[in-house]
Amino acid sequence: MQIGSAFLLALVASLVLVPVCRLAALRLGFVAAPRADRWHRRPIALLGGVAIGVSLFLQAIVVGDVLKLGVLVSSAAIMFVMGLADDIWSLKPATKLVIEIGVASMFLFFGYHLNWVHSITIDWMLTLVWIVGVTNAFNLLDNMDGLCAGVAVIAGFAFLVAALPVTPGSPEFFQVRYLAGLLGAVSGFLVYNVAPASIFMGDSGSLLIGVSLAGLTLTLGSTPTGGRSVLSVVAVPVLVLLIPIFDTTLVTISRMLSNRPTSVGGRDHSSHRLVTIGLSERSAVMLIWTLAATGGTIGVSLQHSEAWWSIAAALFLVGMTIFAIYLGGIRVYENSDRAALERGGLTPIVVDFVYKRRVAEVLLDFVLVTVSFYTAYRLKFDFIEFAGIFVTFQRMLPIVVAVQLLAFFAFGVYRGVWRHFSSSDAVAIAKGTFAGALISGLVGTFVFNSGSRTVYVIYAIVVVLMVVGSRASFGVMDDSLQRRRQTGRRVVIYGAGDAGVMAVRELMNDAGHNVRIVGFIDDDATKRRNRVRGYPVLGAFDRLSDLVASGDVDSVVLSIRYIDEGRLRTLEALCLRHGIPLSRLTVGLSPLVEPDQGLTGIAGLGSRG
Repeated sequence: MQIGSAFLLALVASLVLVPVCRLAALRLGFVAAPRADRWHRRPIALLGGVAIGVSLFLQAIVVGDVLKLGVLVSSAAIMFVMGLADDIWSLKPATKLVIEIGVASMFLFFGYHLNWVHSITIDWMLTLVWIVGVTNAFNLLDNMDGLCAGVAVIAGFAFLVAALPVTPGSPEFFQVRYLAGLLGAVSGFLVYNVAPASIFMGDSGSLLIGVSLAGLTLTLGSTPTGGRSVLSVVAVPVLVLLIPIFDTTLVTISRMLSNRPTSVGGRDHSSHRLVTIGLSERSAVMLIWTLAATGGTIGVSLQHSEAWWSIAAALFLVGMTIFAIYLGGIRVYENSDRAALERGGLTPIVVDFVYKRRVAEVLLDFVLVTVSFYTAYRLKFDFIEFAGIFVTFQRMLPIVVAVQLLAFFAFGVYRGVWRHFSSSDAVAIAKGTFAGALISGLVGTFVFNSGSRTVYVIYAIVVVLMVVGSRASFGVMDDSLQRRRQTGRRVVIYGAGDAGVMAVRELMNDAGHNVRIVGFIDDDATKRRNRVRGYPVLGAFDRLSDLVASGDVDSVVLSIRYIDEGRLRTLEALCLRHGIPLSRLTVGLSPLVEPDQGLTGIAGLGSRG
C-alpha cells in the first residue's frame, strides 16, 4: 500500500472513530471539566487521543509496518498507554518523566540518535533531551481548540515533503508511510477539534504525536550526508517543530521567573497571551498555525538552497525571538513580580531587570549581532567561499559580538524604552553600530589579518536595520493589536492632526477594551482618504453630522485646539439632540509650584456638552 492510501485509511478510520470515542467518553464520564488553570468553559469529552491512536495503529497493522518499525511503533504505543492512564487516573509528573526517559533510551539502545555533534556522549544526551522535550512540548501545546492537532498536521506535512521522494521498500519508505498514517489520524481528529471543539485529544493523543514526530527526526535525514551540512540537518527539525519548542520555552521561563511550578498547568501559553491582548481564540490559533507553516516552509526549503534560506531562517528566528519577548512582557499573573519577590524567588535587581527588559534587550542584541554577521558573510561569499573562510568567521564572531554590545552600551542604546522608540534612539543605534563595525574591522584586518572590509560595511547596514526594526516592532505590534481588540462604544475623533494622534493614545490608555475608534473627521481636504495611526479620515463636518444622525457613532472627541465658535455650538447642539457624548482633548500646563521652581504638565480628555 502506498503513502497516499495509508493517509486515507487512517483519515477515514479517524473520522469514524472520533464520534464513537466522544460518545463513549460522555457516557463513561471521561470529560475535561472547566478549571481555573484551563481555557475551556464547559465540560468537553476526552478520549480523542484513543481515536488517533487506534486509527494510526490500525493503519500500521493493515499495511504490515508494525514489525518493520518496531522501535517507533513500540515507543508510540507506550506513550499512548501512559497518556491514556494519565487521562483517566492522573499520573504524577515524576512517573511520566521516568517513562518518557525510558522510551527515549529505547531509541538509543537500538542505535537511533540525532547525529548532530561528533561527540557520542553529547549527541546521546541531546537525543534524550530532544525526545523528552518534543514529546512534552506537544503535550503543553494542547491548550486551545485545534492548536496542537493543527500544528502537528503542519509539522508532519513539512517532514513528509522533506522526506520525499523515497524508494518503495526502503526503511525510509516505511517511516514515511507511518508519518502519512499519523497525518491522516490527526487530520480526522482535527475536524472535530477546531473551535468550538466537541472533543479533546488528551495526553494519550498529544504524547503519541510528540514522541512520533520526535522519533521520526532521528530516522528521516538526521545524518549530514549527500552534500547536506550540519546546519541544514539541525535546522530542518528545529524549524519544523519550532512552535511547540517556542511555546514550551516561553512557558517554562515565565513560570521560573514567577516562581511557579513548571509541571502545573496554567493560562500562560503563547495562545493565551495572544487572546489576552485582544485576538479571538480562532485568530490566535490561526496566527500560530501561520507561524508553524512559515517555519516548516523555511526548514524544508533549507535542504535545497542553504545559502539564501539560511538567511531567511536566521531572520525568522530573530523575529520569533522578538515575538517571544513581546509575549513575555504581557502580564498573565496577578502581581507576579511582587509575589515572587516576597517568596524569595527573585532578587530585587532581577525583578528590576525583568521589568525594564534590559537583560532581554541585551540577549536579543546578542542574537541580532550574530545573525547580522553571519548574514554579511553569506551575502558577500558564495557557499564554497564561505566554507573556505568559515574558520575566519568563527574566530571573529565572539570579537564582533563583544565589541558591538560594548559600543551599544557606550552610545546609550540601552537607555531607551522599547514602547516609546524615537528617532534619537535610532541615531544612538546607528552610531553604536558603525563604531562597533569600525573597531571590529580594524581588529580583524590588523590584528588577525582576516576578513573583508566589505563584510563589515554590509554587517553595519544589516545590524542597523535589524536593531532599529526590533525596537520599532513593539510599537507596531501594540498599535495593530489595539485596533484588533477594540470592541466597545464607537468613537469618532474630530481633528486628524497631532492632537488627534494624542487623542487616540489617551483613549487607548484610559478606555482600553471599551472603545472602538471609527476614524477621524477633518475639514482639511488634503487629509481625506488618508490614514492616521491606522484609522481612516472619513471626511469633513458634514460626514460627522451624517454619522451622528444615523447612529453609527456613540461618542465624539474634539481634538482641535482652535475651532470656530459657531461650528462648536453647532456640534454641541448636534450631539445633544441625538444623545451623543461630546468630549474634548485638553492639553496644557497647570502650575503646581511657584513659577521660578518649574511647572508640571498634564493632559487629558475633558467632557463637554
